[in-house]
Amino acid sequence: MAQLLNRLRAEERIGGVEFWHSPERCGWLTKQGEYIKTWRRRWFILKQGKIFWFKSQEVGPTSIPRGVIDVHRCLSIKGAEDVINKQHAFELSTYSETMFFIADSDKEKEEWISSVGRAIVRQSKSMTDDYGSY
Repeated sequence: MAQLLNRLRAEERIGGVEFWHSPERCGWLTKQGEYIKTWRRRWFILKQGKIFWFKSQEVGPTSIPRGVIDVHRCLSIKGAEDVINKQHAFELSTYSETMFFIADSDKEKEEWISSVGRAIVRQSKSMTDDYGSY
């Protein structure tokens, strides 16, 4: 029963996105935990306005993400080396929280910032297209 409930919760967060193939961007990042502030290496996938993360890069249709971020909730993404005192760090801010990530290189960091930044712009453009300008 608990497995079924976990699967239903995951499917709700996934929103029908087939994250296991043709991602816009994917790769290893180190992410700070939400509750226990330890750093853990996770496999991240950006696809269709959602960022998914997993313990392993072996991802398929039956994989359940460890977490999902809806890009439409994101306000900004920017470098954060000075904020957390770690090389190749960046932060992603939503209305309710700021999450920190560490890439393996400066190039990887810049590619993630660029990819997620473009996704944020696409999502905000699609919102204004759907609802008109204010």
